[in-house]
Amino acid sequence: MERTEYRRMAAVEDGMWWFRALRAGLTSRLPVATLPHRARLLDAGCGTGGLLRHLARERPDIDLHGLEYDPEAAALAAGKSGARITTGSVNAMPFPDEGFDIIVSTDVLCHAGVDETAALAEFRRCLKPGGLLLLNLPAYQWMESSHDRHVHNVRRYTAAMARQRVAAAGFTPVQSGYWNSLLFPLMLLHRMLAARRKQDSDVSFFPPWQDRLFFTVTALERRMARHGLTLPFGGSVWISATRP
Repeated sequence: MERTEYRRMAAVEDGMWWFRALRAGLTSRLPVATLPHRARLLDAGCGTGGLLRHLARERPDIDLHGLEYDPEAAALAAGKSGARITTGSVNAMPFPDEGFDIIVSTDVLCHAGVDETAALAEFRRCLKPGGLLLLNLPAYQWMESSHDRHVHNVRRYTAAMARQRVAAAGFTPVQSGYWNSLLFPLMLLHRMLAARRKQDSDVSFFPPWQDRLFFTVTALERRMARHGLTLPFGGSVWISATRP
């Protein structure tokens, strides 16, 4: 990503509704009873460390690690989260085989500098047998916008496409779905309006009332999902997969 986008992320990720919703959804998919003592988790492409800081508070039972390509962002992540941060690429991760119980990677496979096939192979290599892979990816190539250009996204996914590519990398079983579904019509309208004018990335502060409203809608969506009520579309794709 552009250096300015990392700095923008560092400024807003603790409070902005989208980042808080993303962290809540990922945390809800982490197992509790089945994890070994001090399970090792890697946030692959950890950015400026918002997710790792959240996990340090919510899951103190987990040994947290991060990998980040940009040295400035890696330094911010280390200071923010207290996790062990390594500088490097997901295309060739500087870790031994079978070193982690969980690998989380949010909106990384979509980047221009990432070799999707190589990165998925690296995730599989670095996971222990039975280890868990959790991914978040932007949905629908036709939703590409100025935001994607600012953060250097070149790929967007359907749930079926993401599931097929993760399965082809040797993970099974693979589950997938969408989230940010209830707000998707507003997201689509925003994309249509933004296409008519020069636009920055979507990473920004929102008015407090709007931020609270949007986060409340995503919390309602998570409660619905716990009861099996999901929609076949959304702004993001989630993946949960296991290394055999």
